[in-house]
Amino acid sequence: MAKEWQVYIVRCNDSTLYTGCTNDLKKRELLHNIGKGARYTRNRRPVRVVYTEEFGSKGEALRREYEIKQMTREEKEELIKKNKVKIEAEFDLIKGK
Repeated sequence: MAKEWQVYIVRCNDSTLYTGCTNDLKKRELLHNIGKGARYTRNRRPVRVVYTEEFGSKGEALRREYEIKQMTREEKEELIKKNKVKIEAEFDLIKGK
């Protein structure tokens, strides 16, 4: 099964973290940055994706999103740190670098 759903964390302009779930990460990041994403991010733009995980179903992704939202900021920062290299490589590919 293709990995169609992603859980992501964005770092907002005020350094806070927001966790969400989507089936189109590029579009979702754009929506956050034009003020049409989550209410939480509207006044904290720009946002930057700093973490992603892929899942085969929406249900799996939503369960993981909930798990991440229950984490402390320190736990989320550790998750981000461990996956930083992976994210940078993926977005370089998306942006054609």
